[in-house]
Amino acid sequence: MSDPKQSTSSNASANGSANAESIAENIRAAILEHRLAPGAKLTEAQLCEVFEVKRGTVRQALAQLAGERLVDLEPNRGAFVASPSLQEVHEVFEMRRIIEMAVVERICSGHGTRRLKSISATIGRERRAFEGHDFSAWIRLSGEFHTELAALTGNSVLCECLSGLVARSTLISALYESLGKSSCSFEDHEEILAALDAGDAPKASDLMARHLLDVELKMLERPARGAVDLREVFARPAERE
Repeated sequence: MSDPKQSTSSNASANGSANAESIAENIRAAILEHRLAPGAKLTEAQLCEVFEVKRGTVRQALAQLAGERLVDLEPNRGAFVASPSLQEVHEVFEMRRIIEMAVVERICSGHGTRRLKSISATIGRERRAFEGHDFSAWIRLSGEFHTELAALTGNSVLCECLSGLVARSTLISALYESLGKSSCSFEDHEEILAALDAGDAPKASDLMARHLLDVELKMLERPARGAVDLREVFARPAERE
């Protein structure tokens, strides 16, 4: 995912070159940066004005985001930033625990233990993103830790299932958690990796189970907001001051 701070609407619309992909990226960035809250209405007319495009282009962007579960499209009401339910959070993490416990068992039984150094590099990037306040990259990298572990098993079906769940978790975390705070801790990841590297399956399993439960329980629901001025959300930084 590109850095949303480098992908502002002013860049996209200043020369009239905005397309559906760039509009979707701007809206996605605004959600990840918590400039758009769950339940915020995405008015087509305002988006057309902000990005200087026709409704068809805006609708393509919204449809793309709906496919990513970031936006809800409601007949006769319009588009809204998604508001995942607590039940959905529970179901996603229930499935993640089932799959990721299997990942830990397979790695400790010899599948991929020689390639754990690549996971250590991912955790290093995760830490640097946090320390550099690049929170969008931090959220993305925290998910990659889990998908890269799964890849070490060599089971493509397992990897496909977990990738979808991690993607949903990442979007949910962006909607539920406070900016700059994430319950998917790189310190936890370091402890899990150390247990895997030592081949200690019981400890690695326990750490992974507790880590995923903590991620689920620490997500904080932010209040939905129905009305929002999209011109202000997507204004140039100087215009917001």
